[in-house]
Amino acid sequence: MLQFISHYTEKYDYLDSIRIALEGGCRWIQLRIKKATDDNVRPIAIRAQEMCRDVGATFIIDDRVELARELHADGVHLGKTDMSILQARDILGKSAIIGSTANTYFDVRAAFASGANYIGCGPFRFTTTKEKLSPTLGLEGYHDIIRQMKENGVNIPIVAIGGITADDIEDIMQTGVSGIALSGTVLHAADPVEEMKRIIKIIGQ
Repeated sequence: MLQFISHYTEKYDYLDSIRIALEGGCRWIQLRIKKATDDNVRPIAIRAQEMCRDVGATFIIDDRVELARELHADGVHLGKTDMSILQARDILGKSAIIGSTANTYFDVRAAFASGANYIGCGPFRFTTTKEKLSPTLGLEGYHDIIRQMKENGVNIPIVAIGGITADDIEDIMQTGVSGIALSGTVLHAADPVEEMKRIIKIIGQ
């Protein structure tokens, strides 16, 4: 599983970044735009969703549950300070994909108990694309979380996120995680579309 998180850089806007990811073969897009109103995000989300549906990609909106409901997005991703998973499920219904952010096994267990569909777990290392960063996990952190999950029967996809580069992917996948989420390592590459293709080959998607 490879997830792409939209990002705004000096070179690419949010829709540019999504186009690059889709052209490179990624089929799971999360639109994340912080510090903006739903009215400002809506036109970008509508176009992003059209782009995803044109190629059969999953379209997730970060945080904005009401906007996801309005647009019939595939789901939402909720951070630790966002709406609760249970509230979002009430609004979006049983079929919606709801992801949750986690930094510890206890975060994972709580999200699993609340009915999340997957976990964005990290950060792997320091990243500049997210504010208020939790403690970094590294490979050992993922090993520990996956081990505790197995010991306690917690079965939910874990997607590693946070400062991940192509060179990290093989080692991270060997910890037992289900997938990788990334952004900057693709957009900062000399040829972002080719970099996305290369990453997909590494993951074996």
